[in-house]
Amino acid sequence: MTEKKRIVVAMSGGVDSSVTAALLQEQGHEVIGMTMQIWDYSSFTAQHGDTFGTCCSLDDVHDARRVAEGLGIPFYVVNFEQEFQRQVIDRFCDDYFAGRTPNPCVLCNQLLKFELLLRRARELEADFLATGHYARIIGEDGAFSLRQGLDPQKDQSYFLFTLTQEQMGRVLFPLGDMTKEEVRAHAARFGLRTAEKPESQDICFVPDGDYVRFLEEERGGGEMNGEIVHVSGRLLGRHLGTYRYTVGQRRGLGIAWPRPLFVVGIDADRRQVVVGEEEHLARAELVVHGVNWSQGEPAAPLQAVCRIRYRHQGVPAEITPLPAGRARVVFANLQRGVTPGQAAVFYDRDRVIGGGWIE
Repeated sequence: MTEKKRIVVAMSGGVDSSVTAALLQEQGHEVIGMTMQIWDYSSFTAQHGDTFGTCCSLDDVHDARRVAEGLGIPFYVVNFEQEFQRQVIDRFCDDYFAGRTPNPCVLCNQLLKFELLLRRARELEADFLATGHYARIIGEDGAFSLRQGLDPQKDQSYFLFTLTQEQMGRVLFPLGDMTKEEVRAHAARFGLRTAEKPESQDICFVPDGDYVRFLEEERGGGEMNGEIVHVSGRLLGRHLGTYRYTVGQRRGLGIAWPRPLFVVGIDADRRQVVVGEEEHLARAELVVHGVNWSQGEPAAPLQAVCRIRYRHQGVPAEITPLPAGRARVVFANLQRGVTPGQAAVFYDRDRVIGGGWIE
């Protein structure tokens, strides 16, 4: 891209988005920094202390502003708190209380970054929205394809499977061809204040990682108490809320049993947590809904690699499109930890074919 463009950079206050802005400016583009204010941390810090280790905090907004000032680029903060509450936090709570384990980062990317923020960028007559994601978008044969980032340890394509063709035509991922070490080297070269900043680890609106506390503060506790039941039907104990458990969980069950037990299912309607031995975690197939096909829905079943969580290595599978935006995934090998509410993403080598939400 040699022609000068106006590009809005989604600046999170971290090193990745800071380097993204600096590189695009160095290439001669007109760069505008924009940060999303999505959650009010003041009430949390008053009760629970520091938010170190999260993303999108007030400190991150401050760092993004200072980086923009250092680069001499315009900078805006857009308040999406209401939209984030409605589209991400409420969905997060709904999923847990329905027996699912949500992935809010995918929703934030889909509904805020690449819908609302991209809309704001277009209102500023920007040609592109750029982010610091480790992924690539490649144009080929009049269409766009989403590819994995070249650094396998940092690849974030899993979180981006909802991108549409129209969005991919308006989005840039300048870091997709780099490693984290190369990005930090660029940050040092530019003298960015975020060059050595640690990476965020937790869900931004659960800064201490205690999602049970968060759910109970949002929705109240004590309403989902019930039974812990073995797959054989035997009653083993009671629990203090189905939302405290997720499929695959082993710790914290508090049950004496000859063999290790795992959570193998959650029946929110009956308020039951179903447990079983390790072999009961194995699944031969799954069904997803809300499928986004990156380059159009295939006309017939196809062979692909399916990842059922971010750090999953992927497994060969047959993907069959179903009516109403659903698809069936049949694995080549039995898989553990198939978790309702998580994303299943389909790949052809490094290309994202599509993905959806596990039922």
